[in-house]
Amino acid sequence: MTSAPLGPIEEELAKARAAYRNWGRWGEDDVLGTLNFIDDAIRAHAAGLVRRGRSFSLSLEFNEDGPQRGFRGRINPVHYMKDTGSDAAAGTQGFPHGFGGADDHIVMPLQASTQWDGLGHIYDNKQAWNGRPCTIVNGDGDSVTGIEHMRDAFTGRGVLLDIGRAVGDEFGELPDGFPILEEHLRATVEAQGATSSVRRGDLVLVRTGQIGRVRRLGAWGTYAAGDAPGLSFTSLGWLHRTEIGAIASDTWGLEVRPYEFAEPAMSPLHQIAIPNMGLPLGEMWDLEALAEDCAADGVYEFLLVAAPLPVTGAVGAPVNPIAIK
Repeated sequence: MTSAPLGPIEEELAKARAAYRNWGRWGEDDVLGTLNFIDDAIRAHAAGLVRRGRSFSLSLEFNEDGPQRGFRGRINPVHYMKDTGSDAAAGTQGFPHGFGGADDHIVMPLQASTQWDGLGHIYDNKQAWNGRPCTIVNGDGDSVTGIEHMRDAFTGRGVLLDIGRAVGDEFGELPDGFPILEEHLRATVEAQGATSSVRRGDLVLVRTGQIGRVRRLGAWGTYAAGDAPGLSFTSLGWLHRTEIGAIASDTWGLEVRPYEFAEPAMSPLHQIAIPNMGLPLGEMWDLEALAEDCAADGVYEFLLVAAPLPVTGAVGAPVNPIAIK
């Protein structure tokens, strides 16, 4: 399914900037954007949602068989051993009194797998979040809005919107190119019931079923940078109006691909959501096991703890999100 092309992209971007820009909303020095909506009361309430103590990791494994295919230099993680049990067995490590050990390294882009996009990741006409110049990010990293500032901010009420099950096919999946409109978001909340109502400060997870399809077909194929179901550009109004803290999905780029414009475009939803709205975006989240559990017990809200690795100056970072029900 594809929607009719939207109007000229420059006109649509201009309208979206005017309607959804949050610059100055939390002061000129802000580094958290919409994560400011998550306060202590919201976190305390989220902790009270834990009933069974069942936890779900929402991360893909970080390995060389991962989703990346080299787009703009993004490779899968390369893991190698510095010391091994074989070294210890051979007695070559040089430690006294029988001590031995193993040590390993990893080389990877910070957005190689399950991750958050930080506020320095995307620019709109050379401007970053809160109207700052894009040059706040240089060869040393993001000097102002590095993801380390968000290290304890991604904790709160998580809510799963399983669009794939609500409006998808018999596999609970949406086809590539399917634009998730506000009507689909609303229909999913209605189908799932009260526990999926979206509130101020929520960490919203959108399941399209694309990772489930990857597993069913046995290959990543064109998952990275290819066609995908995802949020429509027109969903920006819902994202802004609901005052959510952040949003993540099970696709490589969160927004629908191909884009909904007749002319060339590049991540138009990102261009408004991150630098203008201040909304962090999560990508490549594995929502399959959580979705099965939510469908089984009819509860779509949970405590979500999704702290990014606090790499100083990073514009995105890996995460192993944990949902606890």
